[in-house]
Amino acid sequence: MKKLIYLFIVLLMFSRPVLADDLQDVDALVKGKVNAVISLLKRTDIDKKERNRRILDIVKPFINFEQMAKLSLGKKHWLGISKEKRQEYSRLFVKRLEESYIEKLDLYSNEDVVFYEPKQVRKKIHVLTSLDSKNGKVDMLYKLYRSKKGWQVYDVEVLGVSIVQTYRSQFNGILQKGNIDDLLAKLQTGEIALPVDKRQP
Repeated sequence: MKKLIYLFIVLLMFSRPVLADDLQDVDALVKGKVNAVISLLKRTDIDKKERNRRILDIVKPFINFEQMAKLSLGKKHWLGISKEKRQEYSRLFVKRLEESYIEKLDLYSNEDVVFYEPKQVRKKIHVLTSLDSKNGKVDMLYKLYRSKKGWQVYDVEVLGVSIVQTYRSQFNGILQKGNIDDLLAKLQTGEIALPVDKRQP
């Protein structure tokens, strides 16, 4: 009986619903991280290499690149490959995603970012932002979940297009015709361009 009670308590701990405080915490988190990146982009007193290093230090705890890698591969393919292949795939995926993100930062040109109220979606929280530029409005939706390290981004939608969904479809196509080594080779050579929008940090 005691074991059942203990199990029930553990399940309650891991199924805690999103609270109002969580919404406020995520709102502050997203605003803080995005504004911190923008502040660094506006600085002219540090070189680009140092700036990029500081930006990655800001976003790495915020964006769970490893989780995005796993979700992009999909449960079926993830479980179907060895631990070593998972590690190699995750390393290459994260490396390409970080490189693509950094490459796009130079295209930022002092646009204003608008933050909207965070919304609860089941046990996740979504935060919509938009960037108003001369070329028009660009919407970016951050999707966060509560991990062991706190609230982290597990997917991003740019103009309504999910990074995870887009690459899950692409990777599935590659793996249906070939195998994990084919996908690793394409990631290694940069044949797969990761979808980070050019107009928003």
